[in-house]
Amino acid sequence: MANAAAPVKGTAPEGATSEADASRKVREMFTQIAPTYDRINHILSVQIDRIWRARAANILRPILERPDAKVLDLCCGTGDLTFSLASAGVAQIIGADFAHTMLVRAKQKSAALARSSRAERSAAIPFLEADALNLPFADKSFDLVTTAFGFRNLSNYEAGLREIQRTLKPGGTLAILEFTEPPPGPLGDLYRWYFFKVLPKIGGLISGHRAAYTYLPKSISKFLRVHELASLMESAGYQSPVYKVWTFGTVAFHTATKPG
Repeated sequence: MANAAAPVKGTAPEGATSEADASRKVREMFTQIAPTYDRINHILSVQIDRIWRARAANILRPILERPDAKVLDLCCGTGDLTFSLASAGVAQIIGADFAHTMLVRAKQKSAALARSSRAERSAAIPFLEADALNLPFADKSFDLVTTAFGFRNLSNYEAGLREIQRTLKPGGTLAILEFTEPPPGPLGDLYRWYFFKVLPKIGGLISGHRAAYTYLPKSISKFLRVHELASLMESAGYQSPVYKVWTFGTVAFHTATKPG
């Protein structure tokens, strides 16, 4: 667990000397692995990552079904959650990420979907290059801000929460889908063996960038535990933070609202 006397402030890739340096290293990492990112995700999660995103979108459906709702999918990567959100309703959705090559891949996927029966919704989604700690959106812009497996990579978690809150409308919702450390026990031990021993080898072999997939399990083990993230959301000014833990305690889905 994170040390209560020295709470985790944000991600810290190996060699990072400051928050700005940590952010730069994370951007470089995801820029390098973008071409193989989707394939590796689906292989390493045995396709379960699709279920997590679909489940999150289903929970958020009451907002997504509102035609007047505006949604930001932050740290959207190649757009998998963005597309899941789009398929669950009629809300206006924007995808944003700070890694340009990830957005290139998201736009390619959107174009491919535009040639399928899901054309209209997916083709209409704009993908913008933006830093989660300094968003180019006005105050009170969104009814919902989501992020899937990206919040953990912010160099300052509290600053990220406050910047998201700035862009939320009063009463708006924040939803964070993120990996988390499972509890001790046989399943947790199996998970840690897989993430620390197997995942870096497979990810490195396919992507050619083993360092990125060595960073992944380390970033999860150092990340806030589910109750710690809920507490941080509350201390950052959000109301009613709640979370659900899925798949043997390996993934958590947090939601909270901005005061009305």
